[in-house]
Amino acid sequence: MEQVKLVKGEYLPVTRLRDLGVTPGQLPAGPQNSITDVPGVRVGHVTLIAGEGPLVPGKGPIRTGVTAILPHDGDLFQDTVAAAVYTINGFGKVAGFEQVRELGTIEAPILLTNTMNVGLATDALGTYMMRDHPNLGLRGGSLNRVVGETNDGFLNDMRGRHVREEHVWRAIESATEGPVAEGNVGAGTGTIGFGFKAGIGTASRLLFEGQVAVGALVQTNCGSRPLLRVLGAPIGEHFRDRLLPGEAPAPPTPAPGDGSIMIVVATDAPASSRLLERMAKRAAFGLARVGGIGEDTSGDFVIAFSTTNRRPQLTQPPAELVRQVARISEDPWTVSDLFLAVVEAVEEAILNSLVAAETMVGRDHHIVYALPQDELVELLNRCK
Repeated sequence: MEQVKLVKGEYLPVTRLRDLGVTPGQLPAGPQNSITDVPGVRVGHVTLIAGEGPLVPGKGPIRTGVTAILPHDGDLFQDTVAAAVYTINGFGKVAGFEQVRELGTIEAPILLTNTMNVGLATDALGTYMMRDHPNLGLRGGSLNRVVGETNDGFLNDMRGRHVREEHVWRAIESATEGPVAEGNVGAGTGTIGFGFKAGIGTASRLLFEGQVAVGALVQTNCGSRPLLRVLGAPIGEHFRDRLLPGEAPAPPTPAPGDGSIMIVVATDAPASSRLLERMAKRAAFGLARVGGIGEDTSGDFVIAFSTTNRRPQLTQPPAELVRQVARISEDPWTVSDLFLAVVEAVEEAILNSLVAAETMVGRDHHIVYALPQDELVELLNRCK
């Protein structure tokens, strides 16, 4: 891997959607306007960029990476979090979803990467967790690993499966609270959204006078150009026949809407796995607000978790038969506010993934253009 240039993602994006003078949604954002506004949540990226020119399968050029999301800074295996998953459209290769559906918990860092790297990332995460839990596979049971993906093959040599164990470990160990790098970083390095360069995006919302936070992080690689909407404005129509991705300077080659999206939703509300599943389903509305329709060949997956509703990993029968736990009220007003927070955070996270991304040239001189920020501002002003 000596030929790979590692960019860990410590830098921050120059521009986010709000930097363009717009304030999306009804609810207030958190201090960082990111998934890390949910206390304890940490995010780490490792970005792999190397080579240029014609594709040599297995060698490059490389435009890919891995992103790790940690629900809290403790021992995730011993202190699992309530969780749920939801499949909007199932054209994808995610790992670990079935046990989350069955047990309603997550017990390891969540990883995002590219399609062909799911197996290697899953294995690397298993090795990482076994390092700190020597009883795993012996007396400590098994381990469920949640890994999601999107296809970055238009820009990246996917056959090379260049995300290796060292990169997964580095993403986990470099995960931090605070601002999250967006755009061409981590698992979003080589992705495309609505015909523009996209990548990682994140946003948050605060509820009940700041008592509850809801955050979202997305790996955007979906959407058809003409359908793109920004705050309701039909922005994609303006660029229908301009700045189209393809071989420079040849016509475009990707199929319309060909791609996927991974959506991670976090909250510190003490929510049950059932309520988290209901929240995960509302992520589809945030995707729809920007023009996503879940095309036939799109893998659209949601992972949701609560940081404050935890379950200890038991190695022997508990002393008590009945366990009392705090749960957020599931009255219609409270639940509907949580749903709105998910929709708004997901919508803004997707738009941030587009605004923060930069034009990229990948394998075979394939070029994907960034969404022009100056034209976007002009178009949004016209639609006011």
